[in-house]
Amino acid sequence: MWRNIRNFLFKNITNRQTFAKNAVWLSISNIGGRFIRAGIIVYAARILGAEGWGLFSYGITLVAFLTIFVDIGIDPILIREAAKEKQDQERRNKILSTSFFIKASLLAAGVLVVVVVAPFFSFLPGVKPLLPLMALILVFDTLRNFGSAIIQSREKMELQAGLYIFTNIAIVAFGFLFLYLRPTPISFTLSYAAGTALGMLATLYVLREEIPRALFHFSKSLVKEILTSAWPFAVSGVLGVLMVNTDVLIIGFFGSAEQVGFYSAAVRIVQILYIFSAVAAQSSLPIFSRFIKNEKEKIRGALENILKFAFSFSLPVALGGVISGAALIKLLFGSEYLPATLSFQILLLTLAFNFVAVVLSTIIFVYDRQKVLIIYAAIGGILNVIFDLLLIPALGIKGSAIATLGAQIIADGYLWFIAWRIVRFNPFLKLKKVIISSAIFSLVLLLLLKTGVHVIFALMGASAVYIALLQILGESLLRDLKAILMSGASS
Repeated sequence: MWRNIRNFLFKNITNRQTFAKNAVWLSISNIGGRFIRAGIIVYAARILGAEGWGLFSYGITLVAFLTIFVDIGIDPILIREAAKEKQDQERRNKILSTSFFIKASLLAAGVLVVVVVAPFFSFLPGVKPLLPLMALILVFDTLRNFGSAIIQSREKMELQAGLYIFTNIAIVAFGFLFLYLRPTPISFTLSYAAGTALGMLATLYVLREEIPRALFHFSKSLVKEILTSAWPFAVSGVLGVLMVNTDVLIIGFFGSAEQVGFYSAAVRIVQILYIFSAVAAQSSLPIFSRFIKNEKEKIRGALENILKFAFSFSLPVALGGVISGAALIKLLFGSEYLPATLSFQILLLTLAFNFVAVVLSTIIFVYDRQKVLIIYAAIGGILNVIFDLLLIPALGIKGSAIATLGAQIIADGYLWFIAWRIVRFNPFLKLKKVIISSAIFSLVLLLLLKTGVHVIFALMGASAVYIALLQILGESLLRDLKAILMSGASS
């Protein structure tokens, strides 16, 4: 039995087993790593208070906003092209080396922007001293992520998982230590830099045999090819940042560090839940990349199954979060953060739309239709800024959450239509059983909370009911999951 489990978790045998293996390790990596990091985020928010947490969140958001050009899509292009060229080692080495030098040049420019330009946009007092340390975080995280892309292109997600979890453990360990010694925003920022530095060094050690290829196989002719593929990501990245990061910046402009802290606390929880969509997308990217080259007919069925899974997960999570929002905020961050409750509940409704958008974006990317992603990001990003400017002055952080939800619904509708035109998948995903089970899940959760059951036990009980209902109703998702695991173990 152990041999079967080992084969399933550490070998690439069949397409279906490889997808399942990748999904398992990416789940362990993202879910485990993010939940480990969530511990220090919750602790820091409590120790620093809403104002101190708001300063850190504003600073890290400002840096991300001003350095979006550092990540213009080089990593996913490296994954896509390297996965295609597994048999052509020479071209793979050239892609790796050229991508590295492009990334390094952009990173150097990004550090310069953080050190020289960012201080002029620090509207909240107390942010400027954090910026040099955040420049270091940018360097360490960018190099670590590039290394992870190399590992992912080899479909060795087990290595990626170990490195990501190690990095987050380091961040948490340094975070608790530094906050214990000196509970200030600058101390917490320093701990973040130390943790990401350890993660980068560990990644470089794992890739010690790949590093010479990254240094000595640069191809000038590939620069144009890579940038041509990447420029749509640059534009969509700029516009995507408008959807994700401008909320905090506009709240900081119109409001206070405390309001930024409230909103950032709510956003952090939702972003942790977003990782499940990233797991599905990252797991499927190498598989879809192979399908597009030799077996296009398999893509439609795979996409329909992943979308159905997306709704079966995100729908009950969103409903459960909305119902138990106040209790979760109080449990995690304390009563001081209860003003974030309504924003948290509204943002949770974006889960289903985010999951679908990430999966559809992966398919569109595999079909090399990046320009579609530009239009999608433009719709979402520009609408989000417009809605923010209209709603935040009147409604505060609640208005920002409404702006994000509205912009995402409109943008995702466009993405769904375009993906359907490309793949011609069945838009009716047979979700009746999922919807019924989710509705009953919500009623059970509401009943448990009303009778005084602790929010954690209430969520666990309602989740058990949801899974049991899917089984009773004969939902095929559970059978498909079992078949994938059995096929992987028996291969």
